[in-house]
Order: sequence, then C-alpha cells, then structure tokens
Amino acid sequence: MKNRNNPLICDPEKGSCEIPGFSEENEASLPKASEKPLWVTYFTDPICSSCWGIEPQLRKLKMEYGALLEIKYHMGGLLPDWSYNSGGISKPADVASHWDEVSLHYDMPIDGDVWLEDPLDSSYPPSIAFKAAQMQDTDKALLFLRRIKEMVFLEKKNISKWEHLRAAAVETGLDPVKLASDAKGSAKQYFQEDLQLAGHWNVRGFPTLFFTDDKGNQEKIYGVKPYHVYEAAILSLLPGAEAEKVRPDQDWQSLFSTYPSMTRKELSVIAGLSSADAESLLGNLVTEGKLKLSSTKNGKIWKIKN
Repeated sequence: MKNRNNPLICDPEKGSCEIPGFSEENEASLPKASEKPLWVTYFTDPICSSCWGIEPQLRKLKMEYGALLEIKYHMGGLLPDWSYNSGGISKPADVASHWDEVSLHYDMPIDGDVWLEDPLDSSYPPSIAFKAAQMQDTDKALLFLRRIKEMVFLEKKNISKWEHLRAAAVETGLDPVKLASDAKGSAKQYFQEDLQLAGHWNVRGFPTLFFTDDKGNQEKIYGVKPYHVYEAAILSLLPGAEAEKVRPDQDWQSLFSTYPSMTRKELSVIAGLSSADAESLLGNLVTEGKLKLSSTKNGKIWKIKN
C-alpha cells in the first residue's frame, strides 16, 4: 500500500488516515473538558477506516476505565470532496481495493465495494449529522455514529445521503426531523469548530487521541495501537487507575447489553478471548437463536436479537 499522501489511503503501519500537509509540530495545550479525572479528546471521521479499526480498543477502554475518563468526539473532515488527485486516488473507485486490504489488516469487516456501487461525494454530511445528533443527546449520538459506520463499512450504504442518515437516527432513538433541521443550521457551525480545533492542534490524521488529566498533563496517541498502549497512557497520567479498573464480564448477555452489535475482533479484545474462541462462542449463540449474524465478503458482525 503505497502513496500515503491521500487522506483516503490509510497507513496500517501507522494505524491512521492522514491529512496531507500536516505535521506533529507545535501542538497546543488542551483546555479542561470533563469533571472526571481524565478525558480523551478524540479526532475521528465517519468514513475513516482506521477509526473503524480502533473500535475494539475504544470499546474496551470505555468498559474498563469509563468511570475515570470521558471521551469527547470531534469530527476531522477526512473527505471534503473529490476536487483533487493525489496519492494515486483520483476517483472513488480507487478506494475500493484499499478498504479491502485495510479490512484484513485490522481484522475488522470492511466492504470496499461501496466505492464502486454507491460512492460518497464527501464525509461532511455524516459528520455534520453527528454534530446534530450531539445537540439532541450525546449518548444517542454515539449510537448514531456507530450505526452509520456499520452502514458504510459493512452494508455498502452511502451515508452522505439523507435517507441513510434518517434511518440511522430512527434506529438509535433520535428525532429525525430535529436532526435534519439542526444539520442545516447550528450543527454546521459546530462541525466547523471541530475542523478549526483540529487545525489548531495540528491534528494530521485519524484516529488521534489526546489523554489529559486535571493538571493539564497530556499523552498523545496517534493511530491504531494495541490496547495496552492506551492503557499505559491512562496509568501514566493517573497511576492509581488500575486499582479502579473494571474488568469486563465475559458473560455474553452482559457484553451485548452494553454493545448490541460486535465483530469477532471486538469480542476477542474486550473479553480477552482468542479469535477462534470468540468465533466459536458467537457461532454457538447464533445456533441457539440468541444472536443474528450478518456476513460481508470481508467479515461478519453479530447483533443481539430484540
């Protein structure tokens, strides 16, 4: 996978999707943003394949250290439009095979055929929709973000189209009428503020996470890393955190009540299971009628039955 200077060509070695022209120099200090002892300022994008790759680690982080830290989501604006030609990418179809490769690298299901069948013109509409969702309910906004990621990465749906954003809003308990109104209004400004913040902090790609304590001390992690790297950032800033760590219950009902949909990699990371054991457990639950399975050409996702 060569030609790294296009934002849609993500680099598995770095674990990130980069914005051309940005460097790591002159990082600004971060303001206090949470009443919890630690917070994470997370820059992401709905169509960032590396940000899909980090989902297992983020989910486990929330389960184990959620009482000690808060994650603040900011949109990064990965794909403004197609008015460029760089890094060997000049049209949506050029992204398809790359997404298939990234899927294998992260062991997370991604079907690149969306770029052949119904390609996105921009990642701005779903990013603005997420900001509109945050205006309604921050918890439901995260469910909405997860749902539109599943739509684009697994279901080959063009989430720049309102029909899919509306469907995701309804599924996650948001008011689609208000979402549409806010997306045309204040949410646009909130999205621009996210872009300005990312520029001010010299965020050069996604995922980028800033871990900060109440004294302003920081740990920055750029790209998809093994879980222990994120945990080390927490323990560096809050040495006593491990004593308050909550180990996830390996009971499937407990896990799926927290996360109603999971990939094999997510279950493996969260529950500390081998890939084979996670696959076996999920398969048995499907056979028992407790989960439903959706398959793509590059992997599967399991969802709890309502």
